[in-house]
Amino acid sequence: MSFDIVKSLHIIFVVCWFAGLFYMVRLFIYHKEAQIGPVDEKTILSKQFKIMEHKLWWIITTPSMVLTVLFGAWMIVLNHEYYLSQPWMHLKLLFVLLLIVYHFFTQRIMYLIQSESLRWSSTQLRLWNELATLFLVAIVFLVVLKSTLNWLYGTVGFFAVGLGLMTAVRMYKRFRS
Repeated sequence: MSFDIVKSLHIIFVVCWFAGLFYMVRLFIYHKEAQIGPVDEKTILSKQFKIMEHKLWWIITTPSMVLTVLFGAWMIVLNHEYYLSQPWMHLKLLFVLLLIVYHFFTQRIMYLIQSESLRWSSTQLRLWNELATLFLVAIVFLVVLKSTLNWLYGTVGFFAVGLGLMTAVRMYKRFRS
């Protein structure tokens, strides 16, 4: 298989993985908010959210993570002299490792919310969802800009995006109230 095909498959599964992560946490938010509603509504909605979360996690999100890592590793094997010598790639791999930790922590959240023992509020879940956005921004900028990105500006920009996302969540919460 050519490098370009492997790279294309890697990108496709990255998109699917992030779509799954973003939608999964959105389902958690809806699920959490349904748990404070009327009992009959809570029962019906919670049952449906459990089914949706389970299917999304095991049919789309986790397989996409596995295939993303597989095709990413394949790309490195095909051109290891280049990739393993690049500082931006080391940083990208660190972010990918942190994203994998995020993935499995999200799985833990899924088990907790399905057992109705998750203590997080819907606002905390919204902030959790924005963490995936930070990983996406960091990884894309690293891959596209590589070494041309001034690290000082990159770091400041990364935290500015994070603060902006947190501010947006807080504004949304106030608007909803």
